[in-house]
Order: sequence, then C-alpha cells, then structure tokens
Amino acid sequence: MTLLSVENLGISFGGLKAVDNVSFQVKQGEITSVIGPNGAGKTTLFNMISGVYQPSQGRVMLKGEDITGMRPDLLARRGMSRTFQNLQIFQNMTVIENAIAGFHLSERGSVLADLLNFPSSHRRSAKAREGAMELLKKVGLERAAEREAGNLSYGSLKRLEIARALALNPAVLLLDEPAAGCNAVETDEIDQLIADVAASGVAILLVEHDMKMVMRISNHIVVLDHGQKLTEGLPAEVSRNPAVIAAYLGAEFNEETAHADS
Repeated sequence: MTLLSVENLGISFGGLKAVDNVSFQVKQGEITSVIGPNGAGKTTLFNMISGVYQPSQGRVMLKGEDITGMRPDLLARRGMSRTFQNLQIFQNMTVIENAIAGFHLSERGSVLADLLNFPSSHRRSAKAREGAMELLKKVGLERAAEREAGNLSYGSLKRLEIARALALNPAVLLLDEPAAGCNAVETDEIDQLIADVAASGVAILLVEHDMKMVMRISNHIVVLDHGQKLTEGLPAEVSRNPAVIAAYLGAEFNEETAHADS
C-alpha cells in the first residue's frame, strides 16, 4: 500500500530550479532510497516533503491527504517523522530524557496540570517514560538510558535520534543520511535497525551516501541528478544503469556489485 506520493514536485531559488518535476511513491513496510551526487537536490527534496520548504510546483500526498507545504508539527500529527543530517540531540540531557522528548506531540495534557503537579501529569510522564524505554530497547540503548547523551558514541547518537523520531509512531519515516560519519560496525547496526523498522510496517524514505548500505537494504531506489529524476527501480537495476554509473556510481562500484552478486 502506498503511504507517501510525491507528484511532479519542484522548487526554484532565485530562478534556479533546485528540484524539477520529481515523482515517486513510498510503500508501507518498504525502504525507498534517494541517491545522487552532491548538489543533486536530495535534501531540498526532503525539505519540501517534510514541510520545511514550500514547493513551487507539484504536491505531496500522505495516506491519501494532500499535505503539500504543511508545517512539520502538523505533519508529525498526521504520521510523518524525520531525522536530519546533523544530529538534533540534547547533549546535556540523559538518553531516556531525549527519547521522552519525542512524545511531546502525542501528549494531551495542560500546562496548568503540569504546574500544579496533578495526578494526570504524573500518569502522562510515567507513560512517556515507559514508551521511551521500549524505544531504547528497540534501538539497543536501554542500558545507556540514564547516561548523559553527550557521552555516547556517534553511532549510538544516530540510533537515539531514530528512537526519538519513532516516538511519534510514524507511518512514514524520513531518514537523512543516518549512517553519515559512522564506522563500519555502527553502519551495520543502523542498517539492521532501519530494516527492522520497515519490517514493522513503517514506510521509510532514505537519503544516504553509503551505496553498499543503500543497495543492501533498499526495496526501491530513486536517482536524482541536477534536481531531476534520472531513473528509479530495484537496486540491481539501478546499479547497472549506464546513466547512473556515469553520473554517480562509477564503473568501479558496478564491478564490485557484479562480483558480490556472482
């Protein structure tokens, strides 16, 4: 089932077309990756889908609803969550406090109840903490729950950011370079986590430069070049596409893929 549809999306900055007439779909339980060289428009595309930028053309559909240009907080309430290239972690808070922060949009209490320390406020806090601990278990950080987040490894911080995004119980999760800056072991951990999240029924849209990871976990790949969709298809199809090899992957990668498949 298609959860996210991008239809003829485009945006211009000062007369320059940063993204031009891009369309694709993201299905429930699948990982769709957007790849392309630096400057191809990947993050700009993410920013339009997630409400950071207002598109100049086209529309974005989430579960059949037109959400084009809708504010990120409203999108989160409708089932879309996102991580960013640069970590958005509260370094001086504990790991579990960071995870709890992800539940704020789903809380239905009043400021007055919190100020007066009402029982309802305690119940909400307990529920959020319980949910946060479940998420930390899912990403393998439960033993670090009470540690200060700034003391974690970079890969662990990336997993914590994914946990916080999952606190919104998204139908669609946008991951912007989740393995950037991670070593091989950390990348494998994030690789498995993303696959597990997709297996739970979440539709994932991924931007990532680690092509081995992309080819390993993606169900579908969209290739951008100079703001336009160059092609899309299965990983095996994309990795052998001459236009993609010329624009981005290079002959060396294609040879490595061929050896891996043989």
